[in-house]
Amino acid sequence: MSTSNNSAVLVGVDSSSTTLAAVRWAAAHAAHRRAPLHIIHAIGAPMDFGPGIGVPQFDYDDYRQEGRAVLDAARKNAEAATAPLGELDITTDLAEAPPIPVLRDRSKSARLLVVGTHGLGAFSRTVLGSVSTALARHAACPVAVIPEAAVRPNGPVVVGVDGSQCSVRAVEIAFEEAAHRGAELVAVHTWSEFFRYISRAEMQDEAEELLSENLAGYGERYPEVLVRRIVVEDRSAARLLEEGENAQLIVVGSHGRGGFAGMTLGSVSQAVLHGAKVPVIIARSVS
Repeated sequence: MSTSNNSAVLVGVDSSSTTLAAVRWAAAHAAHRRAPLHIIHAIGAPMDFGPGIGVPQFDYDDYRQEGRAVLDAARKNAEAATAPLGELDITTDLAEAPPIPVLRDRSKSARLLVVGTHGLGAFSRTVLGSVSTALARHAACPVAVIPEAAVRPNGPVVVGVDGSQCSVRAVEIAFEEAAHRGAELVAVHTWSEFFRYISRAEMQDEAEELLSENLAGYGERYPEVLVRRIVVEDRSAARLLEEGENAQLIVVGSHGRGGFAGMTLGSVSQAVLHGAKVPVIIARSVS
């Protein structure tokens, strides 16, 4: 999942309670892969600015003090979460800039960027409406979005497959995650008859062939991973969320195949991000 073997897992934190779930998840992910963990808190402007909106005077010292406390709590949670797994290389950073550009820039050298589902302070509004959506679109590495109730050690890893370059990356990540977790992999491909003029039987055959092509070779690389294939006429997001109800992780691509019904961040990936109650990894194609 990384650009290099020692690339860090990057996690963005704030003062909300949900951020600690993201920290614990990111710490465990890094520890299992013997990767460094980099925790960052970005001090953005405390309110929106725009035409006609005045710029108030405020003291950044208060935000720096709060930020240091947030980072200290995050480090302690990361250490506690990974104590049984051995020592974890943890660094922290207090950045005096808005979170989206900071995390987007730092993602260029990260193996994975982790954020929570909701935030406060520098992560104003809901994360899915701002930070997570923006990073899922523009980060240079895969993005994991972690809900507050994220601990689910059992269950499969679910991956959406549509044949796009981002989907290829999602399949690669999903196999790696399933192998690390000792979990079953559920590969989901849906199809629709919309603007298709062949029989449903032919569409089903085409869909099964596409899924087989996208999974080819992984059985040899990950012989320990049990794969369950689902090929069905359905809406992609709805089926992924259904299969993901009892999963420990869902993996989808950030953008889908041109002309394919779904698997773009604006539709399937965004719907999964909003609807999933388990961690979601948004995969991006490697340019």
